[in-house]
Amino acid sequence: MGWLWAIIVGLVLGLIAKAIIPGKQSLPLWLTVICGMGGSALGNGVARWLGVADTKGFDWTRHVLQLIGAIVLVAIGDALWAGRRRRRQSARY
Repeated sequence: MGWLWAIIVGLVLGLIAKAIIPGKQSLPLWLTVICGMGGSALGNGVARWLGVADTKGFDWTRHVLQLIGAIVLVAIGDALWAGRRRRRQSARY
């Protein structure tokens, strides 16, 4: 059940990150989910490092850090994916 939850959180964070990043992204859905999952793990790590991973009530700081991590990873992933596609297209011609 933990992996299913991680995939759902990755999907939600990845889609929110794609909506926040300006412009059109060419990142496929499966890679968006992976970047969202990575952003969640990155945000959790930073929250633990800052000492705000477990607070009373709703962990707003941790969730914001997870979203920031997802935004960073989706932006990097999209740039790498777009560069890969351009290289493939230029190699064909």
